[in-house]
Amino acid sequence: MFLIANDEAGSGIAETVRRLSAGERGLDAIEAGLRLVETDPKVRSVGANSWPNLLGQLELDAAMMDGDTLRTGSVGALKGYLHPVSVARQVMERLPFEMLVGEGAARFAEEIGAEAGENVTEESWIALRQFLKHHLSAEEVSSWPNIPFVDLSWKAASPQQNVPVDPGMFRDTAVCIVKDANGSLATGTSTSGWAWKYPGRLGDSPLIGAGSYADTLYGAAACTHTGEMTIRSETSHAVVLYNKMGMGLAGAVDEAVNDLRRLRGGLLHGVTIHVADPNGDHRVVHAKKSGGLDYWRDSIEYWYWHDGMTEAELRPAELVFL
Repeated sequence: MFLIANDEAGSGIAETVRRLSAGERGLDAIEAGLRLVETDPKVRSVGANSWPNLLGQLELDAAMMDGDTLRTGSVGALKGYLHPVSVARQVMERLPFEMLVGEGAARFAEEIGAEAGENVTEESWIALRQFLKHHLSAEEVSSWPNIPFVDLSWKAASPQQNVPVDPGMFRDTAVCIVKDANGSLATGTSTSGWAWKYPGRLGDSPLIGAGSYADTLYGAAACTHTGEMTIRSETSHAVVLYNKMGMGLAGAVDEAVNDLRRLRGGLLHGVTIHVADPNGDHRVVHAKKSGGLDYWRDSIEYWYWHDGMTEAELRPAELVFL
């Protein structure tokens, strides 16, 4: 058994490890851990109290994947519910479909009795107002939200210009990869997406193959940071496929990073790739633009645990340049 998760998933790691150690299915362990992250007010990019979109709404995304069956469940732009990861799990378990978004996702959440709640807090509103005042004229602020959002979206997407109330509290998508006692691989993701995003924006987190992928025979991967890049390269599926093709874990990640290097135009910042093969070998690589500032942090860490350890430990990710 093992677990690999990014730093943002930290508040749920102990619960996930506890459940894996008790012999529970990987999907159950991931879901239980990510639910704790979704209600952790200190994580400002997952669940409640996160940075909202430009309309002041929190649109939540989540996904899960079963590496045995290759079944998936995901939700995008879900509003008004506290645990998108659980709604995503139920999409997998109860529907013939793989993904629901927007009003459809909310309708399904209501149907299954998912826990409703207001995710936008006063602290979230204060942060949005500060961002708007920093980038808009007084006239534009008074006319909000009846103003164009196109140019403002580019300012929101730049770490150098995106100015939350407390930059140190900015976090990333929560991702988790596990292998359970049955030898099954699984992945899970949950996020509120980019701070001050254009309403309706989906990153890679709910998109299987981009934000996460699990195949018990060949490995599992999950990505964080600039989802627009991993969407274009299908990075999570690509790295598992490259491993399947015989490149080995190191070669598979290197090839996936090369795919990212080919990207031109659009939103380009940095990507962190978390990947493990069925034997437990793993690699976590943060690929960033040379000289670029990624998310106000100089280093990236991840959580690692295997069944010979008493608790998970934080380890530094490998740094490469795009």
